[in-house]
Amino acid sequence: MSDVDIIGAGAFGTALGVTLARDGRRVCLWSRNPGHRDEMRESRRNDRRLPGVELPPSLNIADDPAALRADTVLLAIPAQTLDGFLTENRKLLAGRRLVACAKGIDLRSGLGPTGIIANAVPDSVPAILSGPSFAVDLANGLPTALTLACADPAAGTALQTLLSTAALRLYLTSDTVGAELGGALKNVMAIACGLTVGAGLGESARAALMTRGYAEMGRFARLRGARPETLAGLSGFGDMVLTCTSEKSRNYAHGLALGRGDASGTGAGTTVEGVHTARAVAGIAKQEGIDMPITTLVNAVVSGKIDVDRAKELLLARPLKEE
Repeated sequence: MSDVDIIGAGAFGTALGVTLARDGRRVCLWSRNPGHRDEMRESRRNDRRLPGVELPPSLNIADDPAALRADTVLLAIPAQTLDGFLTENRKLLAGRRLVACAKGIDLRSGLGPTGIIANAVPDSVPAILSGPSFAVDLANGLPTALTLACADPAAGTALQTLLSTAALRLYLTSDTVGAELGGALKNVMAIACGLTVGAGLGESARAALMTRGYAEMGRFARLRGARPETLAGLSGFGDMVLTCTSEKSRNYAHGLALGRGDASGTGAGTTVEGVHTARAVAGIAKQEGIDMPITTLVNAVVSGKIDVDRAKELLLARPLKEE
């Protein structure tokens, strides 16, 4: 039996499997695509999602989710499909420690990943892994630090020990709400920064957006029960710095393309969680009376309701106030 099972063989799920296997864990990885599983088993690589990285011998490719029997399961599944997968496989996953590796807010329920897990598999132990990380860096053994959030102290400590490696350092918190909201909301701000740079508005404008966006993130998260120090940590501020400044970020790259005039952004084949999060959070903010101007305008731009120039005008026309 494996030490860790990973469901979802995208870039990040595969990178986690590689770094854990290199550090001596027995890992079982399952892709929902049968052809993808066959390719990985034959080539010992995942060239669809993480080109050029060899899969260590202790990383096995499972044929069926029923073969996944570890007590700890990493769910490297996009936030918008997580609920459906968990509901379908509730019996299989019952009683296990389920660690979400997605960043987003479910459009239907308004829940983050740990809330989705708790609802769909109530007898599991939900946790989330979040923070500044690019899959290619992790897979190449470059130092990475992330937040591991779990409300159960004993389970959190066990997960921290199991999932930390020589290259991957995990910091533990019990604030699952703060960790998942930091990871979700920074994707919206990354789109905003991409829009800004893509439209030629300059680095100063990006810095202003990051700063005001961080304040906006904190305001929303606190009102949803998060602790301020969580947003100041890796899963909030740390992740925001990375994704708002690098074209490796799918959210930043999507905003960059839109800002440059490409109406499709980065294309239909790429998961851009910030698009869904902007829509979900803008709706919640309106309903609960939370001031979220950047998120609201990002949602309007990515949904095609206004263009970047109009968004800029609306932001700059807001009343002057104290910082």
